[in-house]
Amino acid sequence: MLVRAVTAPGLRRLCRGRRDAAAACFPPGRALLGVRGAEAAVFLQGLLTNDVTQLAAAADGAPPALYAHALNVQGRCLYDVILYRLHGSAGEEPHILLECDSNVLEPFQKHLKLYKIRRKVDISPCPDLSLWAVIPGGQAGDASSSLPKCAGQAVLLTPDPRAGVMGWRLITKKGANLSEIIPGSEVGDVQDYHRHRYKQGIPEGVKDLPPGVALPLESNLAYMNGISFTKGCYIGQELTARTHHMGVIRKRLLPVSFSAPLPKDGIPEGAEILTASGKPAGKFRAGGGDLGIALLRLAHVNEPLCIDVGGDKVKLSANTPEWWPKSAAK
Repeated sequence: MLVRAVTAPGLRRLCRGRRDAAAACFPPGRALLGVRGAEAAVFLQGLLTNDVTQLAAAADGAPPALYAHALNVQGRCLYDVILYRLHGSAGEEPHILLECDSNVLEPFQKHLKLYKIRRKVDISPCPDLSLWAVIPGGQAGDASSSLPKCAGQAVLLTPDPRAGVMGWRLITKKGANLSEIIPGSEVGDVQDYHRHRYKQGIPEGVKDLPPGVALPLESNLAYMNGISFTKGCYIGQELTARTHHMGVIRKRLLPVSFSAPLPKDGIPEGAEILTASGKPAGKFRAGGGDLGIALLRLAHVNEPLCIDVGGDKVKLSANTPEWWPKSAAK
């Protein structure tokens, strides 16, 4: 397998300064699936919400990573994915990695093979690779400076395409020494990574985006650079395009925080969220500790909210993430 180190201009700004407090690297519980072959881009273009051709082009300025959803025919989310380009030029055989929730690797692979038909592509898992979420610390060193001497271990290091607050994505060979790739970095507790996601309102995986239930625009797919409204047809496009052109989205995924004390067994996933007057306001998706993510009616976002857990009302509040477009905060 051909591997290459890729650095982005933004990496050179990875908190310049002291090198004794670098980034935290988290194993996010995601899996990698390789799609390789002459028709890889055309094949994925018809299955995903974003424009895969701009990723596969490998031209100057082309992004090395892309966020997208795979939808069902009703336009609901099946899988949230990040795509990574491994080929370095348009003259090379297209080679794209797809990152997905590790719990759905097998069904996602079956989903792709269902639509493969006679396409000239090879679809296979990548057990020899490891994926890391890299969140810079307050005073981290320049991660990109170490890549040339460790090119054999770093396959790809690129900004997370969803939002700047999510740092970078790092793909390495299995067993690679992270401190050699990013000097001073440490392996962090994955629960801290999820708390960071929830605080920023970034959904990831099947708990946050239940397959066949979550709608892409309610899940902030457009805010996370995960959809093209100008590309050709793809599965689930009709409802998504209609919703976009109507311009009416009444519910969205939002970060929520709970007031102590929390129930001993936590907040049940899918629990109904109510206003102080008892009106339905949305549903809790998932979380960790006092933070979580919920699908809420925008009309009730600024109201006092609660969840009834075993007869006890647990109070919570929602907020609009700072990374959202300014127009969305209205």
